[in-house]
Amino acid sequence: MQCIGGPRHTRGTPPNVIETDPSTWLALARGELDWSAAVEAGRVRASGSRADLSDYLPLV
Repeated sequence: MQCIGGPRHTRGTPPNVIETDPSTWLALARGELDWSAAVEAGRVRASGSRADLSDYLPLV
């Protein structure tokens, strides 16, 4: 799913990938966990030039 506008991906390995578990995502969305701390702790795996969501979090 593409969450932020940008180049459309159609096949192969996506250029910007973010992987995390549901509880980490909810903690990030609620502001209970800082993006950089989650990445450094290995709770988020992010690759690509637009894979930093710190400007968009927390959501609430």
